[in-house]
Amino acid sequence: MARLNSVIAALESGQHAFAAFAAPEPAAALDFANTDYDGLVFEAEHKAWDATTLRDTLQYLLDRRRIFEAGTLAPSPTPLVRVPVNGAEFGQWHAKQALDLGAYGIVWPHITTVEEARNAVAACRYPRLPGEDRYEPAGVRGDAPTAAARYWGISNQEYYAKADVWPLDPDGEILVVLMIEDQRGIENLPSILEQVPGIGLVLIGEGDLSQELGVPRQLEHPSMVEARRRIVGICSDHGVVVGHPHVTAGNIERVLDEGYRFLMSAPVRSYPGLELGRKLTGRS
Repeated sequence: MARLNSVIAALESGQHAFAAFAAPEPAAALDFANTDYDGLVFEAEHKAWDATTLRDTLQYLLDRRRIFEAGTLAPSPTPLVRVPVNGAEFGQWHAKQALDLGAYGIVWPHITTVEEARNAVAACRYPRLPGEDRYEPAGVRGDAPTAAARYWGISNQEYYAKADVWPLDPDGEILVVLMIEDQRGIENLPSILEQVPGIGLVLIGEGDLSQELGVPRQLEHPSMVEARRRIVGICSDHGVVVGHPHVTAGNIERVLDEGYRFLMSAPVRSYPGLELGRKLTGRS
């Protein structure tokens, strides 16, 4: 069976993966359903957490004709969810609910320690007996696969075989994304990547990092440039993909040169009818 997670498919083949943030609302899902993003991160850290609305949003992201024409079960874009809780809160239930609805990965904000990172990965894994292959981090996710399996288009048993974290499980379809957003997280990042298997990628949290450095949203300030350089260097040394959250037409060449492979850009929507109408009526 082909890959279900389009982001993992791109990364494991050595390509770049493209993604965007979106509100966890059906209208946003419809806007993105026919775009060429590999992944879509539904933003529930700074938006309201509503599992029922998230469920509907995931359904509206599916385009049956596009899936049929592509000849694959994989939705495109692949839905991920950024959960509300910071790493220090050691949350698990938001991740459990998002995965049970069919999300293909969890973005964890404000990860600062090995223990927080281990909890993030464990929350995305089902338990298994000690001594089995790939036991650690020991899974704590509760068992309720029916809705997720249906969303993925596979049986419950097939879901169990695929619902593990990549790249710890080479066949896993769940992506664990850790956000590094402060100096403590940067200092602990080497230990995190050395001691916690199952981390799919690291995403830099530029907004909060800039706040801590005293240069809020001054993303090209020398302090920010140096902080990003350190994160990218640590990830490169440990063979872990690193993501940039603010890719634009103005910085894309630099971002690529610096080694980022998970590229998040602000969504650009065009309105050709409006644009052409304004041109034809002299309003443009």
